[in-house]
Amino acid sequence: MKTAGKLVIAAAALAFAAPASAEKITFTLNWVAGGDHAPYFYAQKMGWYKDAGLDVDFETGRGSAASAQKVGAGASQLGLSDMAGVLLFRGKGLDLVGLMNIYANSPQGMYWLKSSGITGLKDFPGKKIGNPAGDGARTMWPALAKKAGIDPNSVTWVNIDANAKLGALKAHTIDVTTSFFNLHHVFARELGDDMGFLAWKDAGVNPYGNSIIANGAWLAANRDKADKFVKVTQKAFAECAKTPEPCIQALVDANGALLFKNELENWHLVTILMSDDTSRNVALGWHDDARMADDYKLVDEYLHMEKPYDVKTAYTNEFLDKNVKMPPIHPPKLY
Repeated sequence: MKTAGKLVIAAAALAFAAPASAEKITFTLNWVAGGDHAPYFYAQKMGWYKDAGLDVDFETGRGSAASAQKVGAGASQLGLSDMAGVLLFRGKGLDLVGLMNIYANSPQGMYWLKSSGITGLKDFPGKKIGNPAGDGARTMWPALAKKAGIDPNSVTWVNIDANAKLGALKAHTIDVTTSFFNLHHVFARELGDDMGFLAWKDAGVNPYGNSIIANGAWLAANRDKADKFVKVTQKAFAECAKTPEPCIQALVDANGALLFKNELENWHLVTILMSDDTSRNVALGWHDDARMADDYKLVDEYLHMEKPYDVKTAYTNEFLDKNVKMPPIHPPKLY
């Protein structure tokens, strides 16, 4: 009995001394993994999340709107979503907080065939625009349309899979599609001189793009975990901007169907979207207060907030390390 008692005591002591298991966190991507997601998989491969006591599960997304809704509902603790859409959804009552900006410039673009006769936004009325139902471009379309002076309801939205965009465009089952700029090289390669393109930012709609977001209730109870996740991720993005090849390899290793060269081109375009005065001079991932206020006004003016709120409650920069800045980049020749 004495021996058994000693074993029980020893076991209890070991259990008490053992390190706590890593906190399980679900991070919902905006879409399927691609070059723009390389830093997360690099940090995972390097063991940085694990070293910080986090067990991160990357979940495939189905569009920025869908990931925002999932995080807002508390089905995921963290996610990646277009920040302008996040502002709109927060006005609808979803509990969302931006933690780190990824795209300092809007990645949204419209693509069409020049041979269709379309020359720009003014020719969109009466046309069919194809993309996934949960795509963030649909959420923000009224802002772009009204900015251009056209009726947002003058187009027909067609539900298609993201991988079917080019095929549908070539087959003329749709007239226009949407895509992030980091996939511009794919459209340029496939469509050549017949590619029509408009960057939203060039049409006067340039809100912050993808940001890491958190469920507000989870954040309030887990600020330490949010702090660790953001700092690890911020470090990973800075490292990948400096030396992308190991990051792209980590992405490909974790997602076998991807091609290294294609995702490297994707990543080079991502760094263009990441870079602005704030990311280079304040901190990588920083949401500028004045710009966020402007983004709120844009969303409210063109999409109308159902429940107005103080925009400063929709994001925080507190977890970002000001010593980590966006490094100089040398982007390839654009198409």
